[in-house]
Amino acid sequence: MLIRNIALILFAAAACLAQTTVIRTTTLIDGKGHVLRNQDIAIANGRITSISANTKSKPSIDLSGLTVMPGWIDTHVHPTWYFNKEDRFEQGPGRNAKSTPQQAALYAEANLYATLMGGFTTVQSVGAAGDADFREMIAKGAIPGPRLLTSLAQINENTGTPDEIRALVDKLKSQGADLIKLFATASIRDGGKMTMTVDQVNATCGEAKKMGLRAIVHAHAPDGARAAILAGCTSIEHGTFLDDATLQLMVDRGVFFDPNFLVLHNYLDNKAKFLGIGNYNEEGFGYMEKGLPLVADVYKRARKLHLKIAFGTDAVAGAHGRNSEEFIYRVKDGGDTPMDALTTGMSVSAESLGMADKIGSLAPGMEADIVATNGNPLDDIMNVRKVAFVMKHGKVYRSN
Repeated sequence: MLIRNIALILFAAAACLAQTTVIRTTTLIDGKGHVLRNQDIAIANGRITSISANTKSKPSIDLSGLTVMPGWIDTHVHPTWYFNKEDRFEQGPGRNAKSTPQQAALYAEANLYATLMGGFTTVQSVGAAGDADFREMIAKGAIPGPRLLTSLAQINENTGTPDEIRALVDKLKSQGADLIKLFATASIRDGGKMTMTVDQVNATCGEAKKMGLRAIVHAHAPDGARAAILAGCTSIEHGTFLDDATLQLMVDRGVFFDPNFLVLHNYLDNKAKFLGIGNYNEEGFGYMEKGLPLVADVYKRARKLHLKIAFGTDAVAGAHGRNSEEFIYRVKDGGDTPMDALTTGMSVSAESLGMADKIGSLAPGMEADIVATNGNPLDDIMNVRKVAFVMKHGKVYRSN
């Protein structure tokens, strides 16, 4: 504690030498479940230097009357998925794609920009090879977008033997992957059955842990999820068919849970744009429609067991920029309070990314990632649609 206090003092002293921006607030949600009133946020070099009571001096930015929060975090996105010029689904350039590589890159950047404008200052892509270039360009400020973490690739039952999988994990680490993504089960459109063997799952999660990487797991069914949990993976995505025993095992092992409402709604809302491509068939859409009440049920059961629930939307084509709808579904269908729902997209998600000391809450020393809405989401969760201000690392990207 003493070392941290000294570090904060030194940081604040250094900040005094830099240009300081002061943001005035009247309602501030800190990201950890607390509401502060009439506070000024001082920022220098992209980080918060202090939060203190409003003074009489004129602020640099006045957000009085808005509700101010940490920048939102989405731990599961696919920015390289888009609708092409024929309004049909594509996953980037490749076989049968109607878009050129240049067009695909522009679509992806448009998705990332829309996500940032929607209030999300950090996202985790899981994962396309092109993510590395977007991550680098965003970090350098060459293009606007949320802070981007990426798995660079995905591992599934066809990746190879356990030894081949370990080699791939090592390669991804050397290429700069922030995490490992694996598919322990099939898509919900194919019934969600376990697809990877236990040995393959053990190799993936074990090698990821050895290399110091988080490993998040696409798993709808209990057998695939349980194998991944026991193998040391760090987050279970989707979990539509999980039973209470598997959820309790996640609690016992400290594994995060990331159920997703938005992705199913988005697929159903945009059915005509997906239908007939791969496993996007009538049977698959039937599975997704039946999955909606199952997601609500597993979400409520996870809450009763006090499972750590992160915020992921599985944003695919059609969902980018609408990521905040997940907050609404978590309240309306999942039974969350607005504060609990918001916290999943703030401090809980930051913890799931291993970045709780940098993002997800508003406090001295944290990144100056800030979103503000017209109307208070604590009074009406629908107000998350009314984003009026977005700042990332001290730079304003949106100000209505």
